[in-house]
Formats: sequence, structure tokens, C-alpha cells
Amino acid sequence: MALDPHKGYRSLLRGRSSQSGSEYFLTFCTAHRQQGLDAEPIASAILAEIHRMETEGVWRSRCAVVMRDHIHLLVQLADKLTLGKAVARLKGKTSARLKAAGIPWQDGYYEHLMRPKEDRLPVFLYIYLNPYRAGLLPAGKIWPWFVCGEEDRAWFMPMLDQGLPAPDWLANLP
Repeated sequence: MALDPHKGYRSLLRGRSSQSGSEYFLTFCTAHRQQGLDAEPIASAILAEIHRMETEGVWRSRCAVVMRDHIHLLVQLADKLTLGKAVARLKGKTSARLKAAGIPWQDGYYEHLMRPKEDRLPVFLYIYLNPYRAGLLPAGKIWPWFVCGEEDRAWFMPMLDQGLPAPDWLANLP
């Protein structure tokens, strides 16, 4: 049997959907997990483009975190672009800043279509706690590259302890 190096990639695309109005938990990485996304000019450019895409009606950004070598987003897709084109736009608009630092984006992305009755709080917590889980900062510090959409700030941020994770949240991290 001949080896088809593209078979695995094609199977990842099978069943992929892009539905306006649906929410998606997205993750995409740098090539070879190269670090540097959390550097000031790069992280700011990524978050600015995420916000710009919301302003232009591509999606509603619920929350996002820029890590050293990957990004997590929870977005609600609008009807302006497909999910694949929205991710391609974000990567495309930020790639010049990354290339200047010698950091390319990895091809593709991971997506999870959120079901209507699926609880969003675990996803918010996963995204928010990711820098703490990765050991990038101590419990008493705030990760500067986490953002929360305006509507979601009203319910999520009061769960925090003055912007910091509750101590019991950190105690239960893997």
C-alpha cells in the first residue's frame, strides 16, 4: 500500500464546518512551536487584529490568549467570512510582524464547534488559565495577553480576584 502523506491532513478537514452564528474554540500555533508570540509588538499586533476583525463584523471575540507559541480564541462567527478564511485573514494580517521576528505560522488550525447547550465557562477558564498552567507567571501576576469581549467581561471578570485567578483554580491545575 502506498503511503499518502496528505491523507491525515484531509481526514482532519473531513466534517469541518463553518456556520455563521456558531461559536468556535480555536487554537493555532507557530511552526515548530517556535516561541516569541508573547513579545510586546507581536502580541499587541495579534490582539489588535482580533479586535479589528470584530469591529469589521468577521466575528465576535469572546476571549483570547496569546501564548509564547500558540493562540487560543473563543469566537462567534459572523456571516462575512468562512471560519477558514477568518483564520487565514488573522494569520495573513499578522504574518509580516511574525516574519520580522523570524517566526512563521504553522499551517492549519484546531477548531471545536461549541454546541448550543455546551457550557462556555470551562473554555473561558482553560483560555484564561493557560499561561498559569504553562508556568509562564506566578499566581500574583496578570498575563497581559488575555482579552475578554466586552459583553463577557460583565460575567467572567467578577469571578476573578481583582483580575487574578482564584487560588483554588490554580491549586487544581494539571
